[in-house]
Amino acid sequence: MGRKQQERMRITRKIIMNHKTSDKKMGRYQLDYLEQLESEAIHIFREVAGEFERPALLFSGGKDSIVLVHLALKAFRPGRFPFPLVHIDTGHNFNEALTYRDQLAEAIGEKLIVRKVADTIVSKQLTEPKGKFASRNALQTYTLLDTIEEFEFDACIGGARRDEEKARAKERIFSVRDEFGQWNPKLQRPELWNTYNGRINKGENVRVFPISNWTELDVWNYIRRENIQLPSIYFAHEREVLEYEGQLIAISPFIQPEKNDVITTKTVRYRTVGDMTCTAAIESNASTLDDIIDEIILSRTSERGETRIDDKVSEAAMEDRKKNGYF
Repeated sequence: MGRKQQERMRITRKIIMNHKTSDKKMGRYQLDYLEQLESEAIHIFREVAGEFERPALLFSGGKDSIVLVHLALKAFRPGRFPFPLVHIDTGHNFNEALTYRDQLAEAIGEKLIVRKVADTIVSKQLTEPKGKFASRNALQTYTLLDTIEEFEFDACIGGARRDEEKARAKERIFSVRDEFGQWNPKLQRPELWNTYNGRINKGENVRVFPISNWTELDVWNYIRRENIQLPSIYFAHEREVLEYEGQLIAISPFIQPEKNDVITTKTVRYRTVGDMTCTAAIESNASTLDDIIDEIILSRTSERGETRIDDKVSEAAMEDRKKNGYF
C-alpha cells in the first residue's frame, strides 16, 4: 500500500472516530452501514444459538463463509462456537480454498466436519455426471441431507446473499425446509422487526442466512475494514484457462477439453469460488482489496451471473435445486 493510500485511510479513520465521539457527547451513538450489517448478522447468529439445539455453520473456504466465521468469532468469543463447521466436499474444489479451510479451522480451534460427495455417489449408487464440465454440484444435495440426518442438525447457517441470484432474493433469513429438505417458496414466514421464527416440527430444519441483506460490495468493504485474510485465488494470478461461451474455465483433471478448444494462460481472479467444473474466472489485474473493490463498483453483472455455469442451465436453475434440498 502506497504512502498516499495509508494517509487517506488514516484520515478516514480519524473522521469516523471524531464523528462517533461527537455523537456520544450529544447523547447518541450512530453505526455506519457496515456496523449495522455486522450488528444484524451477530444478532442472527445469537438467535440461532438460542433457538436451535444442533446448528451447524457450512464452511467451504470461500469469502462469504470466511466472513461468517469472522462474525461468529465476534458473536461468541471468548467462548466456543455453539456449532461445528461443516463442509460438503464435491471433490472438485480449488486447492487454495481447501488449504485455507483447514488452516482457519485449526487456527481458531473449532471442530470441522467434512463429508464427501464421492462417498455418497458410492453408497447411494448415484450416476456420476459426464461430459465436458462434469459437475457434481447438484449431487451435493444428497450429501448435505445425509449429513443433516447423520448429526441431526436442525439449523444450517450459510453465506447466501439476496443480491447473488433471483431465487435467493426471495428467500427469508430463516428458511424452513420440510422433512425431505425441500423448500417451498410459497410457504415462507414473515420476518417483521427482525423477529425470526425458528419453530419447526421433528425432521424439519432451517437454513439461516446471516448476511442475506449484504451485497458483494458490502462483503469486500467489510473484508477490507476488518483486514480478513483470504485465499490467494481471489486476487490476480496466472492460470491456464479454457474459454467457453465467453467464460474462462480453469484447466483441471475434472474437465474434458475438446480437440478444437484453445487453452491459454491468462491473468485472472475469482469473484466467487465453487467447483472447478462450474465456476469461471474473470480477467483481472486486481492484486489488492482496493483494486477489487474498484472493479466491483464498475461491474454491472452479479458474481454468480458472470461466473457460474450451473446457474445458466435454465431460468429457474437455482430455485429448482433449492426446492430439492440444495442450500
